[in-house]
Amino acid sequence: MNETSAQTVLDSLPPEAQTVRNFLDASMKPDPDLAATFMSDDVVITFTDGQKYDHPSGTTAFNAARYKWVKKKFGQFDVVKYDGETVVYSIGWLYGEWPDGTAFDGNRYVDRFVIKDGKIVKMDVWNESAERILVRKGIQA
Repeated sequence: MNETSAQTVLDSLPPEAQTVRNFLDASMKPDPDLAATFMSDDVVITFTDGQKYDHPSGTTAFNAARYKWVKKKFGQFDVVKYDGETVVYSIGWLYGEWPDGTAFDGNRYVDRFVIKDGKIVKMDVWNESAERILVRKGIQA
């Protein structure tokens, strides 16, 4: 997909999905303070380790310990409106480098966001990194 068609896809997303995409773009820089502008002041982020964070800086620190760097390839954004809230699922793949510099790609992820009044109020994160880490250590996942 070229840059023009990627921008067309972004422009065609519902506003709540655009908020999520903007948040994810800021998170991947990483710029946790910019990412926080898309979240409510009382956001709850539940990350892959089950730990809860109240600011994107928590997840940035977690990722800095797990990866040398990590980015997302976006697959799809599913949007469901319900009772004054909107749920957005971002589904795709992680790619990057492990701390030792070994490249990885194709690591599936699902992020679930709850949007209320234009801000992310809840985020849940799942991906296959733990399984891939086990395999790298010779443990069958």
